[in-house]
Amino acid sequence: MAKTIGNPISWAAKNISATSDHIAESVNHIGSADTRHMPVVQTLTMQDLKDCLRAGYNDFLETRADAIFIVLIYPIAGLLMFGFGLNKNMVPLLAPLIMGFALIGPIAAVGLYEISRKREQGGDVHWLDAFGVFRSPSFGAILLLGFYLVLWLLVWLMVAQSIYVHTLGPDLPTSFGAFVAQVFTTGAGWTMIIFGNAVGFLFALVALAISVVSFPLLLDRKVGLPVAVVTSVRVLRHNPKVILAWGLVVAVLLIAGAIPMLLGLIVVMPVLGHATWHLYRRAVT
Repeated sequence: MAKTIGNPISWAAKNISATSDHIAESVNHIGSADTRHMPVVQTLTMQDLKDCLRAGYNDFLETRADAIFIVLIYPIAGLLMFGFGLNKNMVPLLAPLIMGFALIGPIAAVGLYEISRKREQGGDVHWLDAFGVFRSPSFGAILLLGFYLVLWLLVWLMVAQSIYVHTLGPDLPTSFGAFVAQVFTTGAGWTMIIFGNAVGFLFALVALAISVVSFPLLLDRKVGLPVAVVTSVRVLRHNPKVILAWGLVVAVLLIAGAIPMLLGLIVVMPVLGHATWHLYRRAVT
């Protein structure tokens, strides 16, 4: 009997403890949706993206050792996922797994937002400042939004698995080389590439819409999760070309950083993380 693809990686939720006061305050902010004090969305230009990337790079240079220490977990986690896929005969899901990992990139960058926020306030910045997110009044909302993005990643993996089965069939490839040959030298393989990328774009668009400024906003202000997500979507709707261009920049840089065994992400992630903070500052007042 032929083998079929197994289920995607299952994620276990981590229980992160905080003080009872912070937990109580976080719970209140999760559901807060006071529209009387909605953040004001600003108009962005392509020059803003350049300026944000430049500011993000400057933040990276100023706190380079600190940022690299924090984001090492990103390429390490990626390599572990890559190895897991090989060991568990999940070769067809390796590309969707690596691409989908970008969906949860904002979670990995939360500490970088906090560093940029602290640096903006002046004074010395230490890598421990990244863990200030655990003391944020909106920590519960941040945690919940991160959980939703992880669920979105899982849904993407299941959809990607379904696309593979309906194009190339349920049988596992005999080797990685055989899989690559099947993908690029057959009509079914190209159908999978085109359809998979189209569906993947929709998943990425949703993730971008709900997270482009929501995490920095939650860190910066006492707003609830609904307000943060709605504001993020409003930023996209008000600046569609600029935000889509930003998403393209993020995707290209993440791919470039992933090529050398994901090690380039050690530089790419902090630059993008810091730049996202500056983008939030320009997009919302």
